[in-house]
Amino acid sequence: MAGPEEYDADRSPVQGSQLGSASVADSGGAAALSSSMATPEATAALTDLHTRRLRLRRPESGDEPVCLALHTDPALYRHAPYARPTRDEARAGFETQLSAWGSDGFDYWIVSDRATGARIGVAGVRPDGPGRLNLYYRLATAAHGKGLAIEAARAAVVAATEWLPGRIEALVKDSNIASIRTAERAGLDAIGADSRPDDPLGSGASTRYAAPTVARVDRLDDSAREQVLGLWCRVTEAGGSVGFVPGAPRSRVAASLADHEAQMASGRAFGVGLRTAAGDLVGWAWWAQVANPLLAHGRWLYRLMVDPAHQGRNFGALLMAGAHRAAPADGAELLQLGYRSGSGLGDFYARFGYAEVGRIPGAIRVAAGDDRDDVTMARRAEGAPLRGDGRH
Repeated sequence: MAGPEEYDADRSPVQGSQLGSASVADSGGAAALSSSMATPEATAALTDLHTRRLRLRRPESGDEPVCLALHTDPALYRHAPYARPTRDEARAGFETQLSAWGSDGFDYWIVSDRATGARIGVAGVRPDGPGRLNLYYRLATAAHGKGLAIEAARAAVVAATEWLPGRIEALVKDSNIASIRTAERAGLDAIGADSRPDDPLGSGASTRYAAPTVARVDRLDDSAREQVLGLWCRVTEAGGSVGFVPGAPRSRVAASLADHEAQMASGRAFGVGLRTAAGDLVGWAWWAQVANPLLAHGRWLYRLMVDPAHQGRNFGALLMAGAHRAAPADGAELLQLGYRSGSGLGDFYARFGYAEVGRIPGAIRVAAGDDRDDVTMARRAEGAPLRGDGRH
């Protein structure tokens, strides 16, 4: 069986191959999909990414031998031998990769091992038709079996969600169980049978996958209100740090939800919802603005929550990324959040550029004898480092 790093490819890397694509909607909706070009801020953020074990960076001309070796290796095309390019086609694909970074401001990254610096593959996203992004990855055989493709795919989908407009989808051969697992771990769900126009007759069935959508919500109708309330209660019962402890009456959670809705109605807050391709609400958060006009450029993130039934699917990271996309569109420049110590959330938020800026020891009393610190973290909306003005 092929490892998770192998998947069904298109005929040529000039076009790219599909593992997956994720769909992101911000407050601009479909209008935001009118161009495949990244903003200068997005290009700067996407040029060099780091995960726990990997570095994903913009390619350079000296990376050509690595890319040619990857794209012409028969062992990496066992599920689609007809798709393996010639050496000339692979070289043309690499030139397309380089030029796309110059014209569109993004494309596939070179993937390297952070521990050794070795270049082990290619991964990234590329436009694949109007309003759609194609997730591609290919890692050398020596890198298989370590979960590195999953790590790269998750990072690529999250980065695209925050910085790029487009719907991320995937077309995966039904026989490629490892690639299906990778797509699911990156956050994608099956949405139906499909095929590519150039698939040879008898090449096997394929299924299209799509990542959740992240959208701004300015008001809740009765159905959405019940969905948010149900999600909030499930997260609370699972021990999530969302304002209550397990066993809290549903009525108390509903009262807190009503307070947030009042803020939404006043224009000082909006929700961010994460929905699967089937429309199920699996994640939620609020951005809120304080009334003080001196602080109007800041937003506070409240009640970030993901359905416990969907843990391990990359949904928390996708919700954060979508929230970060929505906040600047609302005029936010400084993003802030708080959490209770002992929840393990500090490391999660740090992955998204947040730095601890304050801590009040024992400010949160979870139960008798169990006082927790109230921790505040912040980041710039565009991702730049926080810098104090040095004044006292």
